[in-house]
Amino acid sequence: MNEVQEQLDDIRDRLLGIADELADLGMSAIQLAIDQEGTKAQRPEIEKRLTRARRSVDKAAAIVGYRPESTTL
Repeated sequence: MNEVQEQLDDIRDRLLGIADELADLGMSAIQLAIDQEGTKAQRPEIEKRLTRARRSVDKAAAIVGYRPESTTL
């Protein structure tokens, strides 16, 4: 594996970690809404934004981690 690929793998791993952190924050926002409002709780706006951000980071990780098939035999 070359140096550039190693750096891309590192970036991909960090992006996946960030995506996990965003997911955790989103779940915390949902839990807080439930704790405060009970069964009348609605999906918080911040959770919607966190979910959009997580999806974007997941897409970035997939793009960075993409490895084309080898053309050598």
